[in-house]
Amino acid sequence: MKVGFIGVGNMGGPMCRNIVKRSNHQVTVFDLNKAAVKTCTDLGATAAASIAEATRGADVVMTSLPFPKDVEAVTLGDGGILASIGKGQTYIDLSTNAPSMVKKIGAAMAAKGIAMLDAPVSGGTAGAEAATIAIMVGGDKKVFDDALPVLQSFSANVIHMGELGTGTVAKLVNNMLAFCNAAAAAEGLMLGVTAGLDPRKLIQVISNSSGNSATFKPLSDKALSGDFTATFALDLAYKDLHLALELGDELGVPLQMGASTHNLQRLARGMGLGKSDSSSVLRVYETLLKRTVKP
Repeated sequence: MKVGFIGVGNMGGPMCRNIVKRSNHQVTVFDLNKAAVKTCTDLGATAAASIAEATRGADVVMTSLPFPKDVEAVTLGDGGILASIGKGQTYIDLSTNAPSMVKKIGAAMAAKGIAMLDAPVSGGTAGAEAATIAIMVGGDKKVFDDALPVLQSFSANVIHMGELGTGTVAKLVNNMLAFCNAAAAAEGLMLGVTAGLDPRKLIQVISNSSGNSATFKPLSDKALSGDFTATFALDLAYKDLHLALELGDELGVPLQMGASTHNLQRLARGMGLGKSDSSSVLRVYETLLKRTVKP
């Protein structure tokens, strides 16, 4: 199968490289970052000079991009995917997008006879490297089945959620839960440290008790080290949670914990932490209370 892959950054890069390493699919790559492209071509992918070149002749065209506006520009903008893709090809968006944007792009693709899947991923850069990420896929079941061999080349957990857009909804729900867990973990650690507990012992207790979560370990590791270098940037977390809250508005679902966590993220971004890790919401508490979890 011929694959066009557009966007090979922190998440797209390892996913693309796994397709090259773990399958016989022919991969053509496009990204504005030439160094990121080289990490893929060094393994056997082919570099494209444009979006059009990555799209033409591909059985499947994939995008992995930071923001909905980026996906819109790459798909529907001048020189975008829609201008070059043809009937019989499939478009798959791996980005964390807005459900409304997925439907807008899907409608434009359908008008040209192009099948689309929304397939956001979860598991972080480590999961992307190890091919253990979860992929939540929305779209026609037959299109999903046909694309499954490609998706399975970089994920051990591919789940068909339903019609187009349902994969994106699942991703927003998952991320909202993760960010709310992180906010609760930050509060809990600061409460314990302020009460005089040894943070290492408190973390050991929580890690083996009901307060543990998949989010707790990375947050507690960064808290103990004091190093909040981005694994997943706060700016991206803020964007994802914003999309979840917008969906709540559309559906009339109250998201009280989501909104509270979003405000905490907003405070952290106001402190200039947007490029730091999403766990840097802890720094809001550390700054206000003039103490750190790090001993």
